[in-house]
Amino acid sequence: MTFYLALLTTLLLLIGMTFFGWRKPAYSHWQHTISELGEVGSLLSPRVSYGLFLPIGLLLGLLAWLAESTPIAGLAGCVATGYIVAALFPCDAGSPLWGSSRQQIHNLGGAVEYIGSAYYLTQLSAQSLGIEGNLYSIAAGSSLFGSLLLSNPGLPLRGFVQRMMEGMLFGSLMLALAT
Repeated sequence: MTFYLALLTTLLLLIGMTFFGWRKPAYSHWQHTISELGEVGSLLSPRVSYGLFLPIGLLLGLLAWLAESTPIAGLAGCVATGYIVAALFPCDAGSPLWGSSRQQIHNLGGAVEYIGSAYYLTQLSAQSLGIEGNLYSIAAGSSLFGSLLLSNPGLPLRGFVQRMMEGMLFGSLMLALAT
């Protein structure tokens, strides 16, 4: 059941990003972060926050609660925290590194998601004997390196980097639940 919950959450994120990205003028999946879909001042902000980010965060929280392994629960919980914080504390326009106090809380949620997830991915790596262990290690390192890249609002492919990181986190979660 938990695998299907992770799959449902992943599909919801992909559909939601595509739909809201199409609806937001001048939005580029390559350049803009996922959070910018619901940035403060956007007409889409309430729909993205409460119709996409919050449901994803709550579903991942449920998955963390149902998980039978601490590393899987930790990974799901860290990603859930990132999405719930993004829902409750939408980013400033452009999702800068510095900004309002709301932006700082938003960034803290992102740090919990990426740095916390890297920790739990190393725990999954230590428990896995096959190729999965190597994949979790790569995902952990990529999450840490990617979080450094995301802290640069001027990075031309910032959106692409974040989507790759999210893909690794959601993919790792599904792999861990499938094995």
